[in-house]
Formats: sequence, structure tokens, C-alpha cells
Amino acid sequence: MENDYDVLVAGCGPGGSSAASYLARAGKRVLVLEKEVFPRFHIGESLLPCNQAIFRELGVLPAIQAAGFPRKLAARFCLGNGYPSTRYAFRDGRFSSEPEVFSVERALFDHILLKHARTLGADVREGWSVTKSTADEGGVRVEAVDPEGKHHVFRAAFLIDATGRTNLTGNQEQVRVIHPRHKKIAIFFHFTGVALDAGEAAGDTIIVRLENKWFWIIPVSATKTSVGLVIDKEEFAAQGGQPEAVFQRWHQSSAVMRERLRQAAAAGPVRTTTDFSYVNRRLVSLRTMRVGDAAGFMDPIFSAGVYLAMWSGKLAAEVVLGARGPADELAGPMRKFEKRVNAGMRFYWKMVENYYTTPFMELFLQPRRHASLPDAIIAMLAGQLEGGWNLRWRVRYFFFLVKLQAHRALVPRLSFAAVARRERGEAAHP
Repeated sequence: MENDYDVLVAGCGPGGSSAASYLARAGKRVLVLEKEVFPRFHIGESLLPCNQAIFRELGVLPAIQAAGFPRKLAARFCLGNGYPSTRYAFRDGRFSSEPEVFSVERALFDHILLKHARTLGADVREGWSVTKSTADEGGVRVEAVDPEGKHHVFRAAFLIDATGRTNLTGNQEQVRVIHPRHKKIAIFFHFTGVALDAGEAAGDTIIVRLENKWFWIIPVSATKTSVGLVIDKEEFAAQGGQPEAVFQRWHQSSAVMRERLRQAAAAGPVRTTTDFSYVNRRLVSLRTMRVGDAAGFMDPIFSAGVYLAMWSGKLAAEVVLGARGPADELAGPMRKFEKRVNAGMRFYWKMVENYYTTPFMELFLQPRRHASLPDAIIAMLAGQLEGGWNLRWRVRYFFFLVKLQAHRALVPRLSFAAVARRERGEAAHP
């Protein structure tokens, strides 16, 4: 009986820790098996304001505040030559409820969440790898390997797969579908001495868009800033496949990046991660739910990863807490979970897909007060996934205008080709 639990959570990143915290706080017997030993390095440092509500619900906000992470009050987007540049301040959005959040060093942030789940009563075991899961009407059976290499079997009523891009159950069930176009690689460093904006804008996440690639600049502590380049994998390979050389080439091509990194010094090694975007055809199977990156992974341009993970972890916990009858009565709540999480991911997929088009960037970087559309954009950037009709129709209208912009100039045109030539020091056409 010591190996029987109400819920088994595979993975203790933000999705797994939030699910475990909600469940343990409600009195469920929760086992969390995490393959890494925390603290461990992880990318994905920019959070969304809607994370704040989950932090407060879980009671972990004081610990996060005490860590001294930089406050993030806005996100700034600009072209590689610096113009146009638009700052979206979260407090200005009438459709979003949270005016700020944090940017975080994930090693410390994720460890705070793990320890909080443990404090609430979850049995969190680090260095344990889940290797296989099976399910029947009565529950799930999970095989795992402990840090000494010994094999164990656990049973639980539910499995929440929070294994991130390992995508344990998605790969096991062969439901993962790789996006045909978004096959990218991220090259990133932590730096000291990055030139940030003055005052409250010092904590802004900054996105610098080049013609078909982009940089992020994310302050993660009082002295340290995360800086990364997202580039097509094929282009990376064609340019020699040397991460530091490719990063330096494109950082030198942008006036904005040259200025921001003029006095910067690397505070750690260059790192890379392959950003192959994917979705799973199903997010649920018998007594199993997939959350966070185990549900799907997309280009991180809008910093949605941590929020989607914690939000979907919360929704999975709600399914478990609402379960009263046999497995067949769980079908409805689990379908509802799948529908809501899929809708949230589709929302950001549409943003990502449009981000790489010129008409979207033209409207996004040159906002007008028409129909309160900037407020709707701020809500999108804040993580307002399930807003009311006043938000939904504006979002649809904005994307309609993006399509219209492709045929008729509602705002001035941007020429990424001209920007690219100027960044390379070549003469631009008039």
C-alpha cells in the first residue's frame, strides 16, 4: 500500500509543482517524481501577469517576492534598427486584471515552487525517472527508476504528465505532431552589464525583431540579464553551426543589440536548445492528463510557457478534485480540460504564426487607439486566455485587420528587407 497514491505527477517544473500543490493542499496523497535534482538551469525566464493570481492562490507569492526577482511591468518590441519601438505597459490594459509580474532565474524560481509543493504535503522525489505508464479503469501503473538505478512500481488513481518536452505519455502513445515550419534553435547567454532602460522600465522584457529571427533581453536578477537569439535551425547549420559565432554575427547586425550589449560581459557559458514546436493530438487518455510542455510546445516569443504550464496544472488538479465516480464519468471533465487547454494553446499559436508575418508586425508595432485594440493586445500579452466577449471580439477584429493590412495599408508599411540591408551596412533602396 505504500506505493499507492491518489495522484502521481511526473515532473516538477511549474506545471507539475502547481498541480501537486493544489492537490496536496486539498488533502490528496500526491507523489511527484522529478528526474532532475533542483536547483537546475532552465530557460523560459519571462512570466506573464496572469501568473500572479495562481501565485496568490497557492500561497507562494511571498516566497517569490522575497527572492528579489526584477519586476516586469511591460514588454517592449522593436525592429533590429530600433524603429519602430513600442512598449506595452500591463497597467494600461482595461481587459487585464494584473498590472505586473516578475522575470525570474528559473533555477531559483522552479526550486521555490518545488519546495512549496513539498511544504504543502506532496511527496516530491528528485532524481527519479518515470519510464513507463499504463492505465485501466481502476487507475494508472507507473514504472520508475530511483537515483541508485533501482526499479519501482507505483499505482495511483490519476497520472498528470508534466515531463515537459520529454513528453513521456505523448511519445508513448505516439500522439506528438511536430510543427512543419517552426524548427528553430535558441542560442543564449546570461550577461552582466547589459544596457537596460531607466526607472521602472529596467525590468521590461525586450524583443528585438530581425527579418526572420529575433532576440530576447530579459533581466533575471539585479545584475544578470538573459539574452538569446531564436533562429531557423537550417539557417543556423548553413552558417556553420557554431553557437557563439552565429550569435555574435546577428547581434552585431542590429543597432539595438550592439548598443544594449556594448558594455556587457558573459556571466556563464553559451547555451543552446532546439525549439521544435509541436502539439499532441490528444491531451488526455485513460486517467491521464498532459500539462505544460507535455501538452504542446511553441516558439517562446510571447513568454507564455510558464503560465500555460501552471494554468493547465491547475485545471488538471480541478479535474482530479472533482472526480467522484468511476472512470467513465471522468470523460466529460477530462474532455473539458482538453478543450480549455487546447483553446489556450491555439490562442498563442495564432499569435506566434502571425508574429512572423509583416502585416502583423506593422499593426503590432504601430498601434492605434481604434476600438481599444491596444488594450486587447495588452490582455493577450498578459495571458488573459479566457476573457469575456468585450475582449474576444476585439481579438478577432485585430486579426481581421491583420489580414486587411496585407492588401491595404492601414498603417505605414515596414520593410524588413530594407532593415536587414541597413543592419548589414549595405545601402538601402529609397
